[in-house]
Amino acid sequence: MTRPAPVPPSTPARTAARWTLAAFLVFAGVSHLFWARREFRAQVPTWVPLDADAVVVGSGVAEIGLGAALVALPRERSRIGWLIAAFFTAVFPGNVAQWRERRDAFGLTSDRARFIRLFFQPMLVALAVWSTRPRA
Repeated sequence: MTRPAPVPPSTPARTAARWTLAAFLVFAGVSHLFWARREFRAQVPTWVPLDADAVVVGSGVAEIGLGAALVALPRERSRIGWLIAAFFTAVFPGNVAQWRERRDAFGLTSDRARFIRLFFQPMLVALAVWSTRPRA
C-alpha cells in the first residue's frame, strides 16, 4: 500500500491568505445563489449567449466548490490555486462589461468606481497563486 503524498509545507501568511480566500469564495458563491443574484446578473456581459441567471448560478456553484476544495484538499492546493486563478481570469470580462456598459451593482455607481475595481481582479489572481504555493 502506498502512502499518500505529504501536504506541502506552507507559511503562516500563505495559510492565512488561503483560508481567507476560501472563505471569500464560499461567501461570494452563496451570495450568487441568494441575496446578491440581481447584482451579479449586472456583471454578465450582454454578449454571453447564455441566460444571465444561469451564469450567475453556475459561477456561484463554482465558487463554493473552489473555496471548499481549497480547504478540504490540502494536497491539491497548488492545482486548486491555479483553477481559482483561471476562474478569476474567466470572470474578468464581466467586470470589464460592467464598466463599459455602465451597469450599477455592488455600490459601483460611477465609471470611476467601476474602472478602479478592474485593478483588483489581477490581485485576486496573484493571491490565488501565491497563497497556494508551497514554502520555498
